[in-house]
This record gives sequence, structure tokens and C-alpha cells, in this order.
Amino acid sequence: MERITLGQSDLSVSRIGLGTMTFGEQVDEAGSQALLDRAVAAGINLLDIAEMYPVPARADTFGRTEEIIGRWLKARPGMREQVVVATKVAGPSRGYDWIRDGSMDLTGAQILQACEDSLKRLQLDTIDLFQIHWPARHVPMFGRVYFEPAKDKPVASMHEQLEALGQLQRAGKIRHVGLSNETAYGVGEFVHLAAQHGLPRIASVQNPYSLVNRIVENGLDEALYRHQVGLLAYSPLGFGSLTGKYDALGLSDPAKPGRLAIFESMKKQRWARPETLAAARRYNALAAELGMSPSTLAIAWVHSRWQTASTLIGVTTAAQLDENIAAIGRTLDADPLARIDRIRWEIRDPAQ
Repeated sequence: MERITLGQSDLSVSRIGLGTMTFGEQVDEAGSQALLDRAVAAGINLLDIAEMYPVPARADTFGRTEEIIGRWLKARPGMREQVVVATKVAGPSRGYDWIRDGSMDLTGAQILQACEDSLKRLQLDTIDLFQIHWPARHVPMFGRVYFEPAKDKPVASMHEQLEALGQLQRAGKIRHVGLSNETAYGVGEFVHLAAQHGLPRIASVQNPYSLVNRIVENGLDEALYRHQVGLLAYSPLGFGSLTGKYDALGLSDPAKPGRLAIFESMKKQRWARPETLAAARRYNALAAELGMSPSTLAIAWVHSRWQTASTLIGVTTAAQLDENIAAIGRTLDADPLARIDRIRWEIRDPAQ
């Protein structure tokens, strides 16, 4: 599988990364390890993990995904050298009072402790890419559209966070750093602070990018391009909306269960909005007209964009994994791309 160098780092990552947020919830440990084996055999080397996985986040499952992957690596001598382990430290509490006692900040000390805890669960000495899962400061994210100055509160500075990440890097506990759910402003500030103070330079930003959410193209892409930071595109299938499984009966089809239908908490998310599901039906219908599955069109589109370094896929079965990997071999010519853009012009980004 083709690989790409992530930003200005020395990390060579596969153009598809394996998301693991279902491991330990929808997929049991044996199934998770089988999917990991299959992904690596297919050429995937980037593993997308987080301390709060699996999703939906719960106190009794916090850290379980890292533990599963730690045991998988431990049981396979030589595997560690084949994969890029990328995990994330959760940002301020979003109602998760079991993460750092519900802290509404992400301080340097908290970053240091979170890394130690992740290393222990992963049974590793070093994490290849350690990322801040979401910003400490107020930003429009996770379905929020507008920046609201009144909601801006004092939190740990980006400089403090970078200082902690630099301490971890100097100690050999992490190799590179990244961000997630970040803005163009945040990217620029982190890059400039790193240059000014001799601190780790961000290699990547992990943000949503799909047919139903193209807000990366509203200025963040320029920041990534000019600062030479790689985009790890998450939710390329719009949390399943772009697979067609919800087209006929919305979230109530028992024959085609998915995360949006199974978990009540997810029915409140941007991916389950009526507007998002309606937009997905438009793109899924276009896929049928083009003679491909909805998933293939959605992933082929994200993979083809100049903005994307690696497309992160989340699967629960081997069949899904195989279909998603095969999608990167599909080429979209000018006509389908123009038709996609015409749909987007009408409906914009309902899962923003």
C-alpha cells in the first residue's frame, strides 16, 4: 500500500489508517485482533487510537482499546516495528467525569500523566504520534458551528501544552506530536510557538472530512498546506451515513444496525441529523448511478483529495475492511467529481 510522509516528520504512514474506536465495544478482543492482523497484512501501518476509546465513551471501558492493542502487540514479536502507533490525550471534559475527574482543562501535568497511562496500557516504551484529542480553549467543534467569545475561558496555554509534549519527546516517550479537531488558528499558533521556543512541531491534524462534512476546505486546508502539516481524515463514511445502511428506514432498520442506531447518545450527534441523512442519501444514490457502493464512492473521494494525507477507517467486520481498502484503488474522473460538487453546492455541510 502507498505510504506518505506525515508533515515534516519522519513518520511514513499508509494512505489508509485503521481507526479503533469500535474495539472493545462493538468488536470484542478476538475480533479486534483479527482485524488488526488483516489490516497489517493488507499494508496498513497506521493505528488510530485514543485513551478514551472505545466509543461511546464510558467509565467502565475507558482505556480498553489501548489495552487490547497493547496485548495484540505483546503477543506478536516484531509487530511493533511494522506499525505507527498514534494515540490521543482527551481534552477538557465533555461530561466525562471519569477522565481526570471531569477537568475542564488540559494542563501540561495532565498531558504528562496521560502519556504515562497510555504507555502502560499499550505496553510500550514509546508512542509514535501523541495527539491532543480536542482543544482546551473554546472552539466550534463536534457539531458546533460558531465561535462564541463569551464562552472563552482561561485554560492552559498552547505553550504550556507544547512544553509538556517537548518533555515527553526529550525523554523518548513520544516521537512526534499532533492535534485533532483543531482550527486554522490553532494550527498556526502551534507551529509558530514550536518554532519560537524550540518545541515539537506538529506533524498532523486529525479532523473530520467526508462528503457530508467538507469544512476542512474552509481555510483549514490552506493552513495545513502552508505549514506542511498532514491531514488525518476521520469519519470518511460520516459515521456510517455514507454506507447506505440508513437510507431506507433512517436509524430504525434492525437489519442494518450501526453506531448511530445502536447507541442513543449518538443519535444526538451531527452525523444523525435529518439533514445529514438526507444529504447522504443523495451521495449514496449517485454512487449507485456510477456503479459503485456508497462506501467506495465516499472513501475514494476522500482519498483522492489533495488535502488528505491518510484516510482513517473504522470497521467492525473483515468485509468492511476489505471494501474500504479496495476503495483506494478507484479513480474518480471529472464528471463524478463535478456531480459531487453540485450536490454539495445545494446542501453544503450538514454534519459540520
